[in-house]
Amino acid sequence: MRFAPHTDDDVDQMLEAIGLSSVDELFDRIPRTVRLNRPLDLPDGVSEMEILADLKALAGRNRSAEDLVCFAGGGAYDHFVPAVVWALAGRSEFYTSYTPYQPELSQGVLQALFEYQSMICDLTGLDVSNASLYDGATALAEAVNLARSSPDRDRVLVSAAVDPADLREGSGVPTRGLRRGRRARG
Repeated sequence: MRFAPHTDDDVDQMLEAIGLSSVDELFDRIPRTVRLNRPLDLPDGVSEMEILADLKALAGRNRSAEDLVCFAGGGAYDHFVPAVVWALAGRSEFYTSYTPYQPELSQGVLQALFEYQSMICDLTGLDVSNASLYDGATALAEAVNLARSSPDRDRVLVSAAVDPADLREGSGVPTRGLRRGRRARG
């Protein structure tokens, strides 16, 4: 999914629609106790070659799991896995790129979603918050299907701001009856 920034006009229209005059005013509800009241202390940027060399040096300080004793237990002991196993297991027929079903990835994604949702609840004072595992096209397909599930609705208006790639053939979005819209004004 590409990052498509809003124009100044877009931002002004959104602020006007919610009755605010500036982006700073939008963040006034965030408690001062959780705000960073100083500029970020970040080093100057470096080239890709420099960062790769730095990361390689940092990784070189790690010890290999092959050099350490395994205390995992439960049948997870030192063992040899032939290279062909990794080659076969990495083929797309044996996993899905749609949703991270692999346990390690799923746990990390679920943890990140939980932390994000908790932070949003803390910042906004809401009782609940939601986040999704899905990419833009899948989220759009779910929204269209939900909107069309109403018995008396046969058309769905899709904002002109939606990435056209998310509506292409094979994206999973049911396109029968969709109309591309214009951006809504205030």
